[in-house]
Amino acid sequence: MPNRLAQARAERKWTQAQLIHELRRAAGTKNPLPPDESVKRRIAMWENKGGAVSPFYRDLLCKAYRRSAIELGIADEPAPPPPAPALDDALPLAFTRLDPGVVTLLRDHTQSIRLLDRRLGGALTFKQTVAHVEQIDGLLRHALPGAHREAAADELGQAAALAGWQALDSGDVREAWRLHEIATAAARESGQAAGLAYATAQQGYVLLDAGQPDDAHALIARARTQAGSAVPSVLLAWLHAAEGESLAALGRRDGALRALDAAADLLPNDAQDDSLPYVMLGAGHLARWRGHCLARLGDGGAIDDLTSALHAMGEGQYGRAEVGLRVDLALALAARGDIGDSQAHARRAAELAGRTGSVRQRRRIAQLLAA
Repeated sequence: MPNRLAQARAERKWTQAQLIHELRRAAGTKNPLPPDESVKRRIAMWENKGGAVSPFYRDLLCKAYRRSAIELGIADEPAPPPPAPALDDALPLAFTRLDPGVVTLLRDHTQSIRLLDRRLGGALTFKQTVAHVEQIDGLLRHALPGAHREAAADELGQAAALAGWQALDSGDVREAWRLHEIATAAARESGQAAGLAYATAQQGYVLLDAGQPDDAHALIARARTQAGSAVPSVLLAWLHAAEGESLAALGRRDGALRALDAAADLLPNDAQDDSLPYVMLGAGHLARWRGHCLARLGDGGAIDDLTSALHAMGEGQYGRAEVGLRVDLALALAARGDIGDSQAHARRAAELAGRTGSVRQRRRIAQLLAA
């Protein structure tokens, strides 16, 4: 590497005598330099052998060349300052202390969003649901192990499953899968077999919308099998019905009807279970589900089940569910040749779908009206 002191003198085309003259001028009368021969030897040592320059001569060389010591190569580059500690490293780790009161607040908030979703649809509540999921997830990351953490994980699983269903309804399959992955992981941590079975089976619907009905059926069937008798009968009935729908998507009529019959046999008279606020399954809902599967299979028997379910539901009570029901009814009526009634239900479904923001149902309606 060339000597920068020698380069600086060469650029100015100075002889050693001229450099000594500039050094003496920089030193002034108060700091006289030794004889020229002595200074020449120093210059040769600096330029040819890279000899160390004392602080006294360093200042004089900087003045003579009007450059810094670093530019002249007679001082080391300053060491870079140590990196500032990251915020997380600079602050002490704060653990979250969960208690029953916090868990109750989280549960109440999830239920409030759930009820709004049923009436208004996911378009108006999705951002709120995702923010709720992120809030619970953040609490869990620094929560101490124990029963309260497990209870909060159960709430995270329920909230993430709700957000995942909203994402699916909006047509975002990728986001729906991501949120269901959060839901199933949280359910595993919670140790709640019911929450895990529900989130896993619902994730099968993401596969249905992604055009993978075989994988969807395998996932839902596995969720039902693993749940076994460890979950309440109303959830087991729900799992059988979900499996029936996946079989209908595969065109397996007999298997679908057997699964739906099993769901009806398991459904208790009082299907309301406060421990499963995410499961809404009564006789009317199951009739709607059966009608949807029959409509999907092109079976005219769907009309009676769907009409019965619509009357039991009550218009305007469950926005997204009513949209799906009316689309199914329109499909079944069209298959029977009742075009006028079919279009009436399709138009009403389109109106409701616009309010709820259901991309999934709007696609089905567009195909129906076009046909």
